[in-house]
Amino acid sequence: MKIFGIAGWSGSGKTTLLVRLIPALVARGIAVATVKHTHHDPAVGEGECRALAEAGAVETLVASPARFALVHELSDGPEPALADLITRFQGVDLLLIEGFKWAGHAKLEVFDPALGKSLLAGSGANVVALASDGEVPGVVLPRFRRSDVAAIADYIVGWMAADRS
Repeated sequence: MKIFGIAGWSGSGKTTLLVRLIPALVARGIAVATVKHTHHDPAVGEGECRALAEAGAVETLVASPARFALVHELSDGPEPALADLITRFQGVDLLLIEGFKWAGHAKLEVFDPALGKSLLAGSGANVVALASDGEVPGVVLPRFRRSDVAAIADYIVGWMAADRS
């Protein structure tokens, strides 16, 4: 399994890009899974899942004919490290990680200069490519427009073929 990230500041278009990028990768025969970091409550199953957690269940597997999801309650424990989350994935070719901008895996930065935030590239975030619609002077990385999903997918496929983890 190869691991590649999509990182950037909130509002830069990471999720929008991923929603369009995943089908492009799947169409190339790649089995894709994702990890998304969020500051919101990721409860699954709404009331039922919450009721089981409140009853004391540490983990709840919610299953239906279409999918299943495992919800692990942290209670007062720390947020799990990305390395621990990665070990839960099996049977995929590519794990796309949204967020976790300071983790050590290779990533494409989605950058919107209108947000007024600094670039992650060059700051130790292990950015290997950049997607931005605006000018970003001084960046010597492969560059894409945020809407150029086909080129970004081709880049990731090439990156995977280069035997990187």
